[in-house]
Amino acid sequence: MHNLLKIILSVLLFGLFTNANAQVKKISIDDRILQDSIYKSNKKKVLNLSMKEFDALFFDFFSKKNNPDILLTKIEFYNYTVQIATFSDRLAHLYPEQKEVAAQNKENWLSESYEDYLESKASQKK
Repeated sequence: MHNLLKIILSVLLFGLFTNANAQVKKISIDDRILQDSIYKSNKKKVLNLSMKEFDALFFDFFSKKNNPDILLTKIEFYNYTVQIATFSDRLAHLYPEQKEVAAQNKENWLSESYEDYLESKASQKK
């Protein structure tokens, strides 16, 4: 159980550090509506993911995000980021002492912008 807590906190902290240097940008209303739709349709499934399933989702996202030969669609991109953000709700419930960290992590993931992703992809090709 102690190792599981370490893994969970590592994932949360990784999310915080990954997003800590990024300026908080407001994403468009259309993107927020898309995120909300994805959240509503996936919430129950994501809250029931095992840690192994979450890890697979998390690492699949980063491998695709960092692969210069793969370009995620807007829906694919937000499907990953919203699901990762939603898992923070589960962690907050399981570990109430980490509620603030989980809430901040969720907000960081929901502030991920598809436009920023496209810009990072363009710079990968150079």
